[in-house]
Amino acid sequence: MKIFRFRICLGLLLIFSACKTSKDLGKLPTKTIDGNYRAVIEIPAGTNKKIEYHKTKKKFLIDQRDGKDRIINFLPYPGNYGFIPSTFSDPKQGGDSDAVDVLVLGESQKTGSIIEIIPIAVVKLIDENELDYKIIAIPAELKNQIISVENYKTFTSNYPEVIKILESWFTYYDKSQVLEIKGWGDETEAISEIEKWTPKP
Repeated sequence: MKIFRFRICLGLLLIFSACKTSKDLGKLPTKTIDGNYRAVIEIPAGTNKKIEYHKTKKKFLIDQRDGKDRIINFLPYPGNYGFIPSTFSDPKQGGDSDAVDVLVLGESQKTGSIIEIIPIAVVKLIDENELDYKIIAIPAELKNQIISVENYKTFTSNYPEVIKILESWFTYYDKSQVLEIKGWGDETEAISEIEKWTPKP
């Protein structure tokens, strides 16, 4: 009987713990103590579901369009897609009310992973007549890197094919609309874009 009661109490404790409010991933520090930027991964590389972090519910959900799960029909995400925590694109300054988007070129990471990244570029898109910037980054940890780059210069010289693939993917991945590529920026522009939308203490 004592063992049975213990199991019930343990089960209730686990249920109570699971119901506790989870940490708000959107409010994590943008940088680590070492000075690296952080990324919260929503969509693992190779995934075709459009997963987003719900700021109010503090959980990851598949985005809905017309009451249906939003699926990328033909080509999955070419990198780990997510956001830079504690950033906010203020609509009063031309932002889209979201955190800064990032595509991390590296080994596939699980949804909810928090990884350190090195920004190497920014791709400038035109989405419904508005500028939409996507930070391109690599993992800071060598074991998770799949390309050997240090900055935008080595990225463009060593992997021009990757740039073409990313341009093509961003242009056509959403069949309901066609995005335009306005151009690219180097790592300095990428960092400036992150810092622009990082609230100052």
